[in-house]
Amino acid sequence: MTSPNIERLVAIMARLRDPKTGCEWDTVQTFETIAPYTIEEAYEVADAIERGDLAELKDELGDLLLQVVFHSRMAEEAGHFALADVITAISDKMERRHPHIFRGQAEGGHHLWEQIKAAERSAKGHESARAVSALEGVALGLPALLRAEKLQKRAARTGFDWPDATGARAKIDEELAEVEAAATHEEREEEIGDLLFAMVNWARKQGVDPEAALRGANAKFERRFRAMEAEAGEAFAGLDLDGKEALWVKAKRG
Repeated sequence: MTSPNIERLVAIMARLRDPKTGCEWDTVQTFETIAPYTIEEAYEVADAIERGDLAELKDELGDLLLQVVFHSRMAEEAGHFALADVITAISDKMERRHPHIFRGQAEGGHHLWEQIKAAERSAKGHESARAVSALEGVALGLPALLRAEKLQKRAARTGFDWPDATGARAKIDEELAEVEAAATHEEREEEIGDLLFAMVNWARKQGVDPEAALRGANAKFERRFRAMEAEAGEAFAGLDLDGKEALWVKAKRG
């Protein structure tokens, strides 16, 4: 990607955001209204990768890049920073977190990356004159399963973790019993949340990415359900549960 490509995209966004001659939709957007689109575009990138569709990946990466340019333009209009500052910041960060590559230090690797990140979080805490939690920086906007895993990993670095999968597995039984004992909808919702959190922890102890595992389960369900619909045709909706179950069993075999 050459500089003129980025400059063209920046100019397009500036034109779209022009308060007098810009697009009526783009000019009224804010960080808050655009954030959901940013998350959606990131997932569409992941979807293209999972499907192995490189042509689609090129398009989706472009859409995601547009989100970065959009947020940067709004920040520039408010006098905070511009796209060039975003690029400089990430370039500085990558060089800082890879001293063994860019600064000639003999020691490096992922463990050093994590140490540097922790030091950065601590420095930010000192700047804001408050204590820094080990959970600092785990974004609220992450999908719940992914955020649960990240919170657990952060806690584990402090030693707050099961030594093996046994304790995590027992916790699932404990939480399931509490779901069944819940007396109100509010209690049931809270206990199911605890159960899901425990499931994420167990998956983590098994070396399984829970977000990826659930995406796989979703894809499998969708594939089998579509096969059921195709098999039954227009009669599908009118089938009773036994009829649909028979189609499900067939789809699983297929």
